[in-house]
Amino acid sequence: MVKFNTLLVRGGAVDDNNTGAVNVPIYNSSTYRYPHLGDQVEYDYERSGNPTRAAVEKVCAELENGDRGFAFSSGMAAIHAALALFKPGDHILIGDNIYGGTFRLINDFLKPRGVEFTEVDTTSPDEVEEAIQDNTKAIYFETLTNPLLRVSSVKDIAAVAHENGLLTIVDNTFLSPYLQQPLNLGADVVVHSATKYLGGHSDFVAGIVVTKTPELSKQIYDVQNTIGAVLAPQEANLLRRGIQTLNLRMDRHLSNTQRIIEYLETSSKVAKINYPTVDKESADYQIVEDETNGAGGVLSFELKEGLDVKKFVNNLHLFILAVSLGAAESLIEVPAFMSHFEIPKPERLEMGIKDELIRVSVGLEDADDLIADLEQAFKLI
Repeated sequence: MVKFNTLLVRGGAVDDNNTGAVNVPIYNSSTYRYPHLGDQVEYDYERSGNPTRAAVEKVCAELENGDRGFAFSSGMAAIHAALALFKPGDHILIGDNIYGGTFRLINDFLKPRGVEFTEVDTTSPDEVEEAIQDNTKAIYFETLTNPLLRVSSVKDIAAVAHENGLLTIVDNTFLSPYLQQPLNLGADVVVHSATKYLGGHSDFVAGIVVTKTPELSKQIYDVQNTIGAVLAPQEANLLRRGIQTLNLRMDRHLSNTQRIIEYLETSSKVAKINYPTVDKESADYQIVEDETNGAGGVLSFELKEGLDVKKFVNNLHLFILAVSLGAAESLIEVPAFMSHFEIPKPERLEMGIKDELIRVSVGLEDADDLIADLEQAFKLI
């Protein structure tokens, strides 16, 4: 078995062409020929399978050390597929600070159709265990919460889940398999918004599900083939290409993030920095040390009360005011006015999301230039 960095570049090869091409071809075919009536074929219709998509699904499974990977047309389609494993009357525990799109899927779509959910603080395995009911089937959570970067232990949550016969489903978008492999820590299913670090270039949307066992693989494949939200060949090829440089990009994300944190720690206008490794006495730091190879390229910080957050972000030149994360370019957003705007202010404040909170997805630019951009904007407030 080759090592991880080799898998990034060489994993998932289909090797079904006779041209000698070093890259998997883009198979733009909606249907496939049967040699003879009655023959068994691997591909018959694109929704059910496509060689270009199969290649990127295979490499994602290899990177997560899973049984099979499945590529979807968006991260939300992937999350929907994972949650479609459950039926009316089933109860699922979910992290109390999950992605807004996941929150909408659960509250606007799944709950009205009879699937039950309870929010729990997944940073506390004891709280998770106390919330388990007779009809509980799974626990779903994100390793790092958005935008406060609190850390949940995959190892501890999975141990509680398995002791009680539950599935553990982990959203690994913020870390990618380069920094964490949840299946190796006891999880059963991993999901990604592959739009983010796996793709890495803000030029398509995609989702990935990786399963640990053949039984789960069959269930997810049935969902994928039935619902049909599959990743198209062109996007599958872009995802394959993005994955090849994941290690190089993540190393740069990490180093740039550390440089920016060191700068923010010196600023008299910053009240607080949220990133798991800032407080080395914290439980978050210990989990990151034990279960990951780094805390990723997203951080958040609060301006001191009374400072004009809108004026600050509107005067940045290199940081792009936009949602999303994990891209080559650095992005910045203000959750209270953007990603979490729909949450009433009292609830936002209870969650720790103040008006002065700023989230940064650190990109691949020169760290000195990014710091200079922050510096000139700080001078204006």
